[in-house]
Amino acid sequence: MDKLKCPSFFKCRGKEKVTASSENFHIGENDENPDRGNWSKKSDYLLSMVGYAVGLGNVWRFPYLTYNNGGGAFLIPYAIMLALAGLPLFFLECSLGQFASLGPVSVWRILPLFQGVGITMVLISIFVTIYYNVIIAYSLYYMFASFQRELPWQNCSYWADKTCSRSPIVTHCNVSIKLGEIFQVNKSWVDVNNFTCLNGSEVYQPGQLPSEQYWNKVALQRSSGLDETGVIVWYLALCLLLAWLIVGTALFKGIKSSGKVVYFTAIFPYVVLLILLIRGATLDGASKGISYYIGAQSNFTKLREAEVWKDAATQIFYSLSVAWGGLVALSSYNKFNNNCFSDAIVICLTNCLTSVFAGFAIFSILGHMAHISGKEVSQVVKSGFDLAFIAYPEALAQLPGGPFWSILFFFMLLTLGLDSQFASVETITTTIQDLFPKVMKKMRAPITLCCCLVLFLLGLICVTQAGIYWVHLIDHFCAGWGILIAAILELMGIIWIYGGNRFIEDIEMMIGAKRWIFWLWWRACWFVITPVLLTAILIWSLVQFHRPEYAQIPYPDWGVAIGWCMIIFCIIWIPIMAIIKIIQAEGTILQRIVSCCRPASNWGPYLERHRGERYKNMVDREKETDHEIPTVSGSRKPE
Repeated sequence: MDKLKCPSFFKCRGKEKVTASSENFHIGENDENPDRGNWSKKSDYLLSMVGYAVGLGNVWRFPYLTYNNGGGAFLIPYAIMLALAGLPLFFLECSLGQFASLGPVSVWRILPLFQGVGITMVLISIFVTIYYNVIIAYSLYYMFASFQRELPWQNCSYWADKTCSRSPIVTHCNVSIKLGEIFQVNKSWVDVNNFTCLNGSEVYQPGQLPSEQYWNKVALQRSSGLDETGVIVWYLALCLLLAWLIVGTALFKGIKSSGKVVYFTAIFPYVVLLILLIRGATLDGASKGISYYIGAQSNFTKLREAEVWKDAATQIFYSLSVAWGGLVALSSYNKFNNNCFSDAIVICLTNCLTSVFAGFAIFSILGHMAHISGKEVSQVVKSGFDLAFIAYPEALAQLPGGPFWSILFFFMLLTLGLDSQFASVETITTTIQDLFPKVMKKMRAPITLCCCLVLFLLGLICVTQAGIYWVHLIDHFCAGWGILIAAILELMGIIWIYGGNRFIEDIEMMIGAKRWIFWLWWRACWFVITPVLLTAILIWSLVQFHRPEYAQIPYPDWGVAIGWCMIIFCIIWIPIMAIIKIIQAEGTILQRIVSCCRPASNWGPYLERHRGERYKNMVDREKETDHEIPTVSGSRKPE
């Protein structure tokens, strides 16, 4: 090509001239899609997906579930639920995003009646993104607090009260006030009045660990409840700001920049887990902890309990991050003929094996903590926030070189959280990209940073003295059955209405034709098994629903009402968008509904050369770009 017509700082595709200016910094030289861009390398995509799927729950929830549900026996229902529920839905979402090269909202050109499902996914992701970065802020705070010669929760310090103790404390005892008269009194009364407890009469209760009081009194400055907001905890607010700056910087160029950051953030946690496992295995009591986790304590009779199977299915479902919109968004940047089937297998297996591996690292050190404190492992093991910010920090404080191990552990939590956060924010920006491609092409960086700023401001309520209550409230309502509803409708819409066989033909356009026996399993799962399992989990979740509480403190009625308002706001778009689509259609009510259950005219592979005979009559989107503008529905209309 004539260099005078196409200078070196231009990338030429026929008549199309893509400049290397700031407008197109998210488009690579070898990208197949000149509008949206593609992953620079296959490994960028795989590591991003692994980082999205492997999150904090793999470290602080799965090990506890395994221990609590029969040890090694729990791996049986866990593996079965992976095959029946997790992997089929994961593969479906990866295929859907890659086939259309669209995000979780615009991809519903496949079935316009269900476009509200995509909006629900994005809204729930926004709510979760708000509080998830607060957890990352907690990790940052603890990491910075660990840069001391002695961990601040090593001993009961100035911030502790009288209940702070690693050993049981005396609350009451018998005293002899007069000759022959014995009374049981409060221990504090005994101390004030200089009496002595009679031997053997002491009544003990467990003391609060220094790490527990540090978490509540120093890190959180926790108030008495949701109705006592208090002030913004300034150092948590700064950590939250730093967390959002990291996210904004990593996503500055979209997948082109985040795809490079994940080489560190996705791999580093495995290095730390391996180091912690090796260190833990050398400690006294480690074998006892591991045996409680997965070895000698395996209880196969637990498999008779429905609760165990429900926990396995729930953990698989949430661990793989299906129905959040992120899988569709990340896969939409793949090249059309990428083998999304093998990707789904590799990512799902990596996620599940990581959970098992993390359990060994966690329980080996908890076993040592139980050994030196003279307790059973069952007395020190915890889940969620209590594991990450109370039990494990307590165990690390008792190790030689505690600050080093603490820095390593919380840096690992930081990187685990950031991976998931990158994908969640990318889900939001991908949705904007699909709705306003011209604007996003010119202003991707400012829009991304603006999103981070707005989410930071919304998250400030979560770093007040009542912040932990807000975090738990959003998690309780938004990260629960709303996602299950979206997943069930997603399966019903694509497999039952659009057509499972038709969708399989779409997949074969990307990965090549397969024998019918290859699809036998996927058909069985997509048509029957997976939707039935998810429906059962949804019904169970609704039946077992309980009012939220944190640290045995119940939430006020107005707080519960806000929780319901949040999740209703997320899912109400499903019927709203369905009604809007029906109103916009033409004909009788039945004709309108049928029309909305058919793919939009511009559904199909994004690029013309991939459409083939099956989609040759669909609208040519590449030619439309210069003449049409996007609508809220993600379709295009004349200017």
